[in-house]
Amino acid sequence: MAGFGELRHYPQFDTQVSACEHGPVNPTRESIEAYYRGLQSDLCDRLARLDGGAGFGVDEWIRPDGGGGTTRVISGGDLFEKGAINVSAVYGPIPAQLGDKIGAVGAQFFATGISMIFHPRNPFVPTMHANLRYFEIEDGTAWFGGGLDLTPYYLFEDDAEHFHTVCKQVCDRHEVAGYTTMKRACDSYFYLSHRGEARGIGGLFYDRHAVDLPDQFVFQQELGDSLYESYAPIVERRRDTSFSEENKRWHRVRRGRYVEFNLVWDRGTRFGLETGGRTESILVSMPPEVSWEYAAVPELGTAERDLLDVLRGEPRDWAS
Repeated sequence: MAGFGELRHYPQFDTQVSACEHGPVNPTRESIEAYYRGLQSDLCDRLARLDGGAGFGVDEWIRPDGGGGTTRVISGGDLFEKGAINVSAVYGPIPAQLGDKIGAVGAQFFATGISMIFHPRNPFVPTMHANLRYFEIEDGTAWFGGGLDLTPYYLFEDDAEHFHTVCKQVCDRHEVAGYTTMKRACDSYFYLSHRGEARGIGGLFYDRHAVDLPDQFVFQQELGDSLYESYAPIVERRRDTSFSEENKRWHRVRRGRYVEFNLVWDRGTRFGLETGGRTESILVSMPPEVSWEYAAVPELGTAERDLLDVLRGEPRDWAS
């Protein structure tokens, strides 16, 4: 096996055409992993500069059954109370729980992806989550998936409009991507049905896109390259907003909703834990401070209630 953090070669999957630098061609596992690792490095550098008070540590790890990854975490910063960007590339026999779902029990698989989460210190700066992923089975079946979403604690409509406008502009440049379909999928997925409310104001979500893989990879790269643009202007706009202890209390309550979704409904978290995935990398998405207050419903006319009313209403078309 290659050393920590290095690109690996996967001879058992040598069936695809090599990638080139220009135009959509069939991507290789190596080229996809290389893009994810490059994006991780770029975002860590840019977000550390944006924070100004802390950098991203590096934790390299190996998966005993094949592959490994790099988890990079920032904590205790001036901007980010906690954040993480994780890249993995794993392979081996398909875990039984997954094989049963896709009808490929016992087959070999390869999967690589990048996932990220940012929990700012200031309650007026929203949390942002994103992931991009690629999955392949030894018979040649392969697909891409991913998305991003924004979770504000106080609603600023211009922030929501900016985030969704960037998402829509990227989608509109690619025939394989449909903003409306992906937004609806995101609104449906990031929903706490036991509370009847959305986790946040949505974004994009898609999975198992297997048609036109070269074009899918081009779209995914542009989506990855747009992540900083979708989030950093919002951060810079809100990071110096003064806040009270009451604002922080609401911040912790809403973070509790984030934890509820990740542990109760998120398919990736549940699958990772059920199949013996690396626990620290799976649960790195959890915020550092949360609270669960009994019947914590804010009063009418408050900014907190305004947010809750939006999250409990019909999803809005922020990009129009």
